[in-house]
Amino acid sequence: MWSENNGFDDVWLSEHHFIEDGYLPSILPAAAAIAARTNRIRIASGVLLMPFHNPIRLAEDVATVDVISGGRFELGVGIGFKREEFSGFGVSSKERGARTDQSLDLIRRALSGETVTFKSDFFDFQNIKVTPEPIQKPHPPIWLGGFTPAALRRAVRFGDGFTVPGAYVSELKKENRPTDNLRFASGFWCLIVSDDPAKTFAEAAEHMIYQINNYSEWLSAAGLQPLAPHLRDHEALRQSGLLQVVDPDTAISMIRKFADEVPITHFYSWTLPPGLPPRWVQTHLELFASKVIPAFR
Repeated sequence: MWSENNGFDDVWLSEHHFIEDGYLPSILPAAAAIAARTNRIRIASGVLLMPFHNPIRLAEDVATVDVISGGRFELGVGIGFKREEFSGFGVSSKERGARTDQSLDLIRRALSGETVTFKSDFFDFQNIKVTPEPIQKPHPPIWLGGFTPAALRRAVRFGDGFTVPGAYVSELKKENRPTDNLRFASGFWCLIVSDDPAKTFAEAAEHMIYQINNYSEWLSAAGLQPLAPHLRDHEALRQSGLLQVVDPDTAISMIRKFADEVPITHFYSWTLPPGLPPRWVQTHLELFASKVIPAFR
């Protein structure tokens, strides 16, 4: 409850599988646990990997968490890219786009109270009605993101929010969809606020190098652009710009500049580098809450 009592509006949960460091594989149980301990903060999946989920079963879980939270859950969805996940779940990566599109259509329909009948190469559902109904109507918000034309089309067709604002707005206009009350989420890879940036950077560096190199290896193996060339030391990390450790005034300036360039409604960032204990980040979150958040209220 500390976060919602100190100005944070959202908590975003990330999903990956089969990773030795214990990366969260199951967003919905974690979201339910957070919902049971909080009253106001909104809880979002950022992102849930859609190809690995049965859409009707997922709709049931989303509705249940929305009820537990009193209408505070938001479903952020991605198509996945990590090869080991597709092989581990026995899903072809070539099917990920089609599976995601069909799943999003089914989830929107099911969460909106429709009785669903649908048959494809992937799914066969006959007269299914999801209960309980979610509190949010017509359904909890759905976020999508990505940089490809297919991702953009998916967001326009199925999404209520997006993470690449500029192209999204123009595409919505092409499809004659409303462009008022849009929701955009974006931010820096990792922004940490500190009264002693040099000391904090040194404490976090090895942990961030581990995370960034992991992500870059996964992306490269999937034929995608890595986050950065392989990081070998603290200076390479600093040059990458992926870990920003700054004082509160600098953080305010950075976020303001970013928001001027990208019309975001939600700002997010990693807060706890993997492998560091939660107590390590508490001081930095308190500083962000007391010095940075008030500048944007």
